[in-house]
Amino acid sequence: MTIESSSNPLYTLIIMDISIKNDIATSISHTHVHNKPLIKTLHYMVYITSSEAKLFAIRCRINQASNLSDILKIIVITNSIYTTRRIFDPFTHLFQVHATAILKVLQFFFLCYQDNSIKFWKCSSQSNWVLYKTIDKETKSFNPIPLFLCKILWDFNKKRKYNNISNRWKMTFQTSDLKESQFFNLLDSDDNIIEPSYIKGGVWLKFFGHSNSLCIRASRAITNHALTREYRLRFFLKEKFKYLCGLYPIESRQHILYKYKRFNEYWNL
Repeated sequence: MTIESSSNPLYTLIIMDISIKNDIATSISHTHVHNKPLIKTLHYMVYITSSEAKLFAIRCRINQASNLSDILKIIVITNSIYTTRRIFDPFTHLFQVHATAILKVLQFFFLCYQDNSIKFWKCSSQSNWVLYKTIDKETKSFNPIPLFLCKILWDFNKKRKYNNISNRWKMTFQTSDLKESQFFNLLDSDDNIIEPSYIKGGVWLKFFGHSNSLCIRASRAITNHALTREYRLRFFLKEKFKYLCGLYPIESRQHILYKYKRFNEYWNL
C-alpha cells in the first residue's frame, strides 16, 4: 500500500522522525512525490518538548505538501499517532497554536477539491521498513552545533528570562505614580531590601504560598490594605490612630512586623 502510494502521481508521502539531544529537538522529514526529486527538510529547535516538535514538523510538512500541484492525498507517516491526535482534539491543550494552524491549512486543502484527503499512519521506531529506517538513522546521527554553547543550557535560559522580567518589573514599578509609599519593602536579616527572585520559588511565596488565607493576608500587608491604623489613616485623616503601646504615634506595618514583641517573637521562632 505504501509503495503504491508513493508511486501514485496524485499522492504525496511524508515520512518524519524526531530526536532530542541536549535540549535540542531535531526534526527530519522526507517527502516523496511521484517522478519528482525527494524533498528533505530539517528543523532543529531549542527548549521544546518532543510533542511540540512533532506538531511543528507536521505543520510545516502539511503546508509544504498542500502547495504541491495536482496532489489529492497526503499520507503522513510517524512513530507517534498519539501526538497527531492532538490536531483534532477539541479541548484546550498546550499545542493549540500548531493544531489551529494545521487545521487552517487542511481546510484550504479540502476546499480545493472534494476528493482531497489526508491520512496519518504509524510506523514503529523498531520497524525494518527501509524508508523509515533511513530517516530514523539520519535523525539520530545528526548533531547540531549551537553557536553559543552556554545559551543552550536550560538554567541559563531560565535565568535570563526571569532576570528580564524582574528588571522590567523594577523599572515599571519605580517609575509608577501609583506606588507612593504604600508598597512595603520586606527586609532580610541584615535589613537589606529583599529583591524579587525566581530561585527556589522566589523569596516571598515559598513561605506563605501553601495557604490561600495566609497569602491573602500577606498580600494585604505588603500593599497596605490590612486593617491597621496606618491603613485607616489614609481615609480618615482627622481621626487619631495612636499606637496602643504608646511608644509610636501610629500603628504601622513596620512596627508590627519588626518591633512589636508580640509578633516579632512569633516571626523569629
